[in-house]
Amino acid sequence: MALTFFIRRSEPAPTEEVLDLARWPETGESWTPEGVTVAERYHNLAGAVVLVYTADTSTSPGTYYAVACLGCHYATRQDSMYSRYTLTAAAKVANTHASSCRALPRTIPARPDDDTVRERLHSWVRENRRQDEGVQIWIRDLDLMRLTLQRTTKWIEAVLHQLAEDQPDVLWIAHSQYSDAVAYSARQLPEA
Repeated sequence: MALTFFIRRSEPAPTEEVLDLARWPETGESWTPEGVTVAERYHNLAGAVVLVYTADTSTSPGTYYAVACLGCHYATRQDSMYSRYTLTAAAKVANTHASSCRALPRTIPARPDDDTVRERLHSWVRENRRQDEGVQIWIRDLDLMRLTLQRTTKWIEAVLHQLAEDQPDVLWIAHSQYSDAVAYSARQLPEA
């Protein structure tokens, strides 16, 4: 009788259907939002996904990455004021966060409609305005918002160009005469 407790019994291997039910794709396991390239995914202690991603579309060696946890609200894109993450550094930060985070998986953010994203971008430009000077703004500063914006860089640039055309007192755009580079500047706030 005691031997029956120690007898190994083989169980059937799980079918593909069972494996699919066990995965949580709605929590980010395979999610790739528009406008970003997901380089790596890590799972935290409770199974939430921690993404390492970039919004940079260039193939230059200067590509920089951001880290965001889809369980908690942790997100980072730089380790100091002027130093952005390389892939290796971002992977290390993501792994460190994943090894200590206990947040449960949340559903991935729904893709907002165009009007909502336009308003968020307009608000972002207005928030960057200063009383004492104009401020140059960079699309790369949106990296932490890219998972909720879910739009391509080209789409965002079109919205900023339209804002500059509609409200030149808020946003100014300068085109380089030597390259395709574009500089965006939030205008100085008017004196009260």
